[in-house]
Amino acid sequence: MIKTDIIIIGAGPTGLFAVFEAGLLKLKCHLIDSLPQPGGQCAEIYPKKPIYDIPSRPEILAGDLVDQLMAQIQPFQPGFTLGETAQEIEKQTDGSFVVTTDKGTQHHAKVVAIAGGLGTFEPRKPDLAHLTQWEDKGVDYIIREPEKYRDKKVLIAGGGDSALDWTIVLTKVAQSVTLVHRRNQFRGALDSVEKVQALKDQNKIQLLTPAQVTALGGDKHLSSVTVSMDNRAVDHEVDYFIPLFGLTPKLGPISHWGLEIEKNAIKVDNSLDYQTNIPGIYAIGDVNSYPGKLKLILCGFHEATLMCQSAFKRLYPEKRNVLKYTTVSGITGFDGSRKEAQKSTIKTIE
Repeated sequence: MIKTDIIIIGAGPTGLFAVFEAGLLKLKCHLIDSLPQPGGQCAEIYPKKPIYDIPSRPEILAGDLVDQLMAQIQPFQPGFTLGETAQEIEKQTDGSFVVTTDKGTQHHAKVVAIAGGLGTFEPRKPDLAHLTQWEDKGVDYIIREPEKYRDKKVLIAGGGDSALDWTIVLTKVAQSVTLVHRRNQFRGALDSVEKVQALKDQNKIQLLTPAQVTALGGDKHLSSVTVSMDNRAVDHEVDYFIPLFGLTPKLGPISHWGLEIEKNAIKVDNSLDYQTNIPGIYAIGDVNSYPGKLKLILCGFHEATLMCQSAFKRLYPEKRNVLKYTTVSGITGFDGSRKEAQKSTIKTIE
């Protein structure tokens, strides 16, 4: 039985940052994740994808963000159960919880924080004949390493952020990049749309809208894609076809834990601490739902901070927690090591 203060289900950015905030309160965390390494989607699905909305970082690769979060929480020595899925949860007579994984590993804590992102994922696949025969033979649904496409002819289909962002990134390595979307309007960020349009104007990409991929062809490896546009079909020579139509999330076993679910997400009280309908169980990050919810990493960081403050009160109701700024207090790890903060001058304005 692994005992800790907070069990965190999900080791993505939000779960990792929760370790840091809990550590400042001297609370110990243990993380459970079905993936073999920490980082969630950022590590498994798009480690080389640039992220632009992390405060103070104009641009950071998703994998680098994970690395820096891991370095940030190192002083607090969190525990990890990786490659195992949180399967069951049992509430004990004292109000604590036991979480058991699919491999039988048991974890005990008074607080559980579900930070499972959007859950497990399956790519949304286009309705194309013989699509599966080309999977891993020229058809990819996820881009993990851009270097795979160096000097290759790539055709991307989709109209969201992933399709736009990867079009921009692969332009730097691929021999040619074609973006196909069934509408003239895109669903992605305006800045990304403008960058893609600029690449088209500079003849660095081919942009086909409104258009659809209707057929795939080749011998042992995909070599052509048929695109229908303006009532005519044109074959395009390609090395890779990458349909980026999003991922279908599934909550998995968590959906059977008696939590209130809304549109495949866990309802929480955002007026205070992101607690679920079961006291002691919280949901933070993309996995939760509340009025005005935004599925952004920085929002998950905020939710993790307030969750940890509430968890402290639950664990130590008799203690009074005084908020201390790390610029003044520094950071002390559980091993007694201390990272001193730079001396700062605090001026009181009366």
